[in-house]
Amino acid sequence: MKEFNVIGVMSGTSLDGVDIAYCKFIQTEIKWNYRIEKAVTYEYSEDWISKLSNLEKESAFNYVKTHIEYGHYLGNLIKAFIDENSLKVDFIASHGHTIFHQTDKMITSQIGDGAAIAAETNSKVVCDFRTLDVALGGQGAPLVPIGDMVLFKEFDFCLNLGGFSNISYENSNERKAYDICPVNIILNYLANKINKAYDYEGKCAEKGIINEPLLVELNELDFFKQISPKSLGKEWLYHDFIPIIEKYDITIEDKLRTVIEHIAIQINIATNFIKNKKILITGGGAYNDFLIRRISSLTSHQIIIPDSKTVEFKEALVFAFLGVLRVLEEKNCLKSVTGAKSDSVGGAIYYGLS
Repeated sequence: MKEFNVIGVMSGTSLDGVDIAYCKFIQTEIKWNYRIEKAVTYEYSEDWISKLSNLEKESAFNYVKTHIEYGHYLGNLIKAFIDENSLKVDFIASHGHTIFHQTDKMITSQIGDGAAIAAETNSKVVCDFRTLDVALGGQGAPLVPIGDMVLFKEFDFCLNLGGFSNISYENSNERKAYDICPVNIILNYLANKINKAYDYEGKCAEKGIINEPLLVELNELDFFKQISPKSLGKEWLYHDFIPIIEKYDITIEDKLRTVIEHIAIQINIATNFIKNKKILITGGGAYNDFLIRRISSLTSHQIIIPDSKTVEFKEALVFAFLGVLRVLEEKNCLKSVTGAKSDSVGGAIYYGLS
């Protein structure tokens, strides 16, 4: 039996904050058991939101400078979390924050220098999980499916409603997964236009009316016609998705309502090849009551929303688990998911003093 005490760190595209989860993993002869012992989300300051939102437009020097500064920032948050809770930590697994993701050019980049995190925490750090898969011709995303396969195998589908939605499921004895469509990143973008950080429980969207031409135009975007493996990034959102929404002179409530319907339709398309199964839903979108109702209305599947720790910290948990697999030198990235030419053991390791 092997036991690991690991901190998983995740920052999503919706800029909700930095998720830090202290997780225990125990490997028995028959399965992996897990528990999220402690978890917290540290909200970003306005300064960090501005930096992370605009970094792709900055010079190469500022990119590298911010990459290192952000690593020290994460390291300080993690050290405070460890000290406040008197934690015994074997290592830290950090996803970083994605700035570029253009896999057609074999580019993916997550900032948050692992060396800086190791220096601040005096701990071993596993980071940079995506680049090896991209170098092998894969999408570098989603990476969570191996965690779904091992830790959440009682569910037929694992659906994450984060900045973008992604789904994971077993098909013909292979794990399949891909990004479906934008969720919180676009809903928050629209809510910001009416001076709201986000649309609480989808109440603004619920007041709106579906604009059918806009809905049709969104559903007909080329990405939705592509087969998996496929993944989404912020660049696609701003180049392809948002310009369509912006050309419609309708209320923000109507735009939110139309986008909610678009999300529900795309999720139904992704899951309707089989009937009457169980879908586990996690991520911030699980708290959007109106969105969940719209998804439920279009599917025969049973919708399961777990406890709040799992909803909010499943991705941090799974990246902690990816770190465990990396340390054990076991595959943590699946070619059946990403389209790479082989499975791989992704992640760079930095060693602190302890």
